[in-house]
Amino acid sequence: MSEQKIINSKQAPEPVGLYPHARRVGNLLFLSGVGPREKGTKKIPGVDLSETGEIVSYDIETQCRSVFQNVRYILEDAGSSWENIVDVTVFLTDMKNDFPIYNRIYAEYFADNQPCRTTVEISRLPTPIAIELKVIATID
Repeated sequence: MSEQKIINSKQAPEPVGLYPHARRVGNLLFLSGVGPREKGTKKIPGVDLSETGEIVSYDIETQCRSVFQNVRYILEDAGSSWENIVDVTVFLTDMKNDFPIYNRIYAEYFADNQPCRTTVEISRLPTPIAIELKVIATID
């Protein structure tokens, strides 16, 4: 059996449940779902919440950029890099309205590295966010 190692980033936001930021198995790095929250706070860039915690409005571009930065933090802390991403699963809560913006931003970030990608619409995520990424990367 391949050696396994749990990895938790010092830069990325804390997980919202009992799971690591990533797990290394052999030369593969599997990231848990990554959202746009900021480390050390419940603040979600690009999201305005009501007093009851419901989404009032959100900016998908701001959320995308924040998610991509959090993925980068985890990869770097694990000893990998953005260029080593081989597979991305993207969860959006509003495919019709958010996909065109997300797809444009994705093209900016992945212009040089083009991993496999799957994008699916889901009705809700565990926190009040509109996008989450599940990433697999290689690691030397």
